[in-house]
Amino acid sequence: MLGIFLLALACTSGKKEWSAASPTGKIKFTFLLSDDGQLNYKVAIDKAGVNQEVIASSGLGIRRSDNAFINNLKFVGIDTSVVINETFALPVGKQKSIANHYNEVTIKLENENGVPVEVIARVYDDGVAFRYHFPGTDSVCTVEDEVSSFAIAQDGKAWIQPYDKVTMYTPAYERYFENGIAIGTAAPSKEGWAFPALFETGNSWILLTEAAVDSSYFAAHLQPAAEGRKYTIRLPEDDEAKNTCSNKPVSSLPWFTPWRVIVIGENLSDVVESNMVVKLNPPSKIDDESWIKPGRASWSWWGDWPSPKNFNSLKKFVDFSAEMGWEYTLVDANWDLMEGGNIEQLVKYANSKNIGVLMWYNSGGQHNDVTERPRDIMSDDVKRREEFKKLGEWGVKGVKVDFFQSDKPMIIKQYFDILKDAADNKVMVNFHGCTLPKGWNRTWPNLVSMEAIRGAESYAFDSIYPQNAVWHNTILPFTRNAVGSMDYTPVTFSDQRYPHLTTYGHELALSVVFESGILHLADRIEPYRKLPAEPKQFLKTVPVVWDSTILLQGYPGKECVIARRANNAWYIGGINGTDQSAKWEIDLSRLGKNDFAASIITDGATAKEFESSTTTIKSGDKMVVEVLPAGGFVAVLK
Repeated sequence: MLGIFLLALACTSGKKEWSAASPTGKIKFTFLLSDDGQLNYKVAIDKAGVNQEVIASSGLGIRRSDNAFINNLKFVGIDTSVVINETFALPVGKQKSIANHYNEVTIKLENENGVPVEVIARVYDDGVAFRYHFPGTDSVCTVEDEVSSFAIAQDGKAWIQPYDKVTMYTPAYERYFENGIAIGTAAPSKEGWAFPALFETGNSWILLTEAAVDSSYFAAHLQPAAEGRKYTIRLPEDDEAKNTCSNKPVSSLPWFTPWRVIVIGENLSDVVESNMVVKLNPPSKIDDESWIKPGRASWSWWGDWPSPKNFNSLKKFVDFSAEMGWEYTLVDANWDLMEGGNIEQLVKYANSKNIGVLMWYNSGGQHNDVTERPRDIMSDDVKRREEFKKLGEWGVKGVKVDFFQSDKPMIIKQYFDILKDAADNKVMVNFHGCTLPKGWNRTWPNLVSMEAIRGAESYAFDSIYPQNAVWHNTILPFTRNAVGSMDYTPVTFSDQRYPHLTTYGHELALSVVFESGILHLADRIEPYRKLPAEPKQFLKTVPVVWDSTILLQGYPGKECVIARRANNAWYIGGINGTDQSAKWEIDLSRLGKNDFAASIITDGATAKEFESSTTTIKSGDKMVVEVLPAGGFVAVLK
């Protein structure tokens, strides 16, 4: 039923306007066509019956090598026929079953040469998305530039990450987020800003990102200047991927570009709980998904860099996964130089213990100079298919492919080639040194996680990471992890080169606060073995597949408390991003009108101690938890 889907044609100050509302009328999207043929859009949110603008008039347009679609556009028609209400399931993410309900409007235009272009907008109750469509057949076209912009309507704060300068190891989306800077602040360098970008204004929370980037296009970021709070699309940097390919996409027609995504809500929970990014992707290409099994993995590399070259060291981690009841173990770089045995023998040993092996690969190829091995397999179509066939025959469960270092179209194509070849052989995929999630796991559910974050590896490389991790961790659930699974490699109690400032309670909580289809528990074996009974048991049983996710309280840079449900139990994780202790009275009303039997593990007297307790929480009561500075807690409610 069309319901309150709105379509209006009006003339105000010479501008033509067409509007569409979300299924409940919460969000309103409007196209505006000026007298000189410039197409713009704006977005409003309904608050107590009043439409309040959240995205002010913002530019739309693309320049191709053969034609421009920016000015002098002529209106041809409008199509409002698409209303979608469907449900689909995912093996990985914030929730298993996802309702996809939106209204869609398409405006049809021609440029001054009579060449057609369409702009498609989808309007959800938690935001909007738009993309371009070039109709036609046969012609091959090149996009030179895209001028889509996002004008934040009001002043406020931004949590936004500078885009990486190109180096041997970047871009990899591993910069720190700016913590609550003024909206419209210019980026610190010419490379600009990265997605996702979070904004708090007087009337809403807004998250900018993209979805459904495919092998015909580039993954975008944002220009460095944001005058008037207007952020504009920027192509990948020219010198990414060692200049081995162009940053300008080429495709035959018809051609759909990626979705530009604006998640919008009155509350921060609307952003954290949104699934818009995966909803905007095509349905699964895998008929039988039963072999895709998320889980927990041990990982030898964090505490012992040479271990992937040592058969006996890796056997210990296989045995430890079996001891903990974890499903997997990850074998990292340079395993093809293994001594004391080989990778095939290790896989056979792990299979005998019912432990799945995940194996590391270099994505290069000519596009990177990283020497870690094995390399020159994932970049070669023939070698890659042969390798995945072999892995499937051995019973290897997944791969971790690293060091992509570019968002150019050729590299985007490589992601899809890997996912398809892996799926053909029932192998799961985890990308590292990679771009941001774009919702690809709907189309290729064997994509179980991606890095694209400054994670726990940085305790070995970055002297300021320990102090920054305290607040950095509390930004990630609202930004990076809000757009897709995040392989931070968390829960490290022992120290690497630069010691932790977070407490043991904080580290334990990351197993719930951060969502990832494979939870790589990164610490050494002995620190896990020496844990008290309660936190050790928690790590033995913590799920990674969630029926639902709810933000209970939080603010980026300060604190985050998240509840995730698995079957009949709620798992709650909370972290403190400040240098002050805190006593939280946590409202559980969104978890339902129930009495709960609660098991709680929080900070002890010192940063390296735990305190465990059990209690009954009556319906309507709040859960009271005390945490240390940089502290945290977990709870299981049944």
